[in-house]
Amino acid sequence: MNTTGDNILDKALPKIGEKSLFTKELEIALENQSVDFIVHSLKDLPTELPSGLSLGAILEREDPRDALILNKKWSGKTLATLPSGSVIGTSSLRRSAQLARNYPQLKVENIRGNLNTRLKKLDEGNVFDGIILAVAGIVRMKWKDRISEYLEPTSMMYAVGQGALAVECRDNDHFILSLLEPLHHQATVLRIIAERAFLNTLGGGCSAPVAVFSEYKPGSLSMTGAVWSLDGRETLQDAMERSLDGEENEVDGGQEVGSGEPARKSVHHDASTYFGIHPGFFKTGHLQCARHLGMSLAHELMDRGAIKIMSTAKQTINPKP
Repeated sequence: MNTTGDNILDKALPKIGEKSLFTKELEIALENQSVDFIVHSLKDLPTELPSGLSLGAILEREDPRDALILNKKWSGKTLATLPSGSVIGTSSLRRSAQLARNYPQLKVENIRGNLNTRLKKLDEGNVFDGIILAVAGIVRMKWKDRISEYLEPTSMMYAVGQGALAVECRDNDHFILSLLEPLHHQATVLRIIAERAFLNTLGGGCSAPVAVFSEYKPGSLSMTGAVWSLDGRETLQDAMERSLDGEENEVDGGQEVGSGEPARKSVHHDASTYFGIHPGFFKTGHLQCARHLGMSLAHELMDRGAIKIMSTAKQTINPKP
């Protein structure tokens, strides 16, 4: 099933000016009960889902980093060693801004299409010297051998939800929710709630350069978040960490979850509290901690001028008539 984002290939994603570019048509099928659930790349999902729909499972996160794939003539090169003026293709403002800031000697051009189309443009065309894609997508396409450089978060922070798959279903379909429950991965869920809370509080999407880096360790959750101007010259970045120790040890209903894994019988809360994610049997205190972490980090950047930077970016991309 094709979506709006799949069909409009002559514009950069932020210039299309619509939300749910890769999900709207799929969600209509879900609402019409033509399908029972949808598997998404989580980074494509808005932080607010249509009423009546929710994410019944977030699968264990794969590698969330970005990677550089080069035209074969540049074998052995990296972003730092490519000749000045080399052209890197991406459709992401987040990547473009970070490239402009960290590798100003390179030129960035928009590239659209599915992964096969982008790789063909790289290998057979004369425009691009390299392209940047998510590692998880590259691995799923079995192109790992084409990766020239893994981009660490220190030089290329990743998108909210990148590297994770999400399963969307109807919020009142308890049978499907119970089937999906065992797939819900605790560490990933906590990281994603924090990341989506950060993006939602900022009011961002694909129309502004926003990125994150999060880590879960037993007893703690940490996240770095950043906002850039389109040219990468202005940036606001900060990091926060929250302890999970001392948070409540029971889920609603009083059932102990000693290992932190989902219990067999789920108690479903209001998914909107967690930006569309069903909390299942995870500890409410941990979920709230993740939510507050993302919101607090966003407010810290907002106090330092993040909204102004994002508004300028949005107005530049889609100027008002």
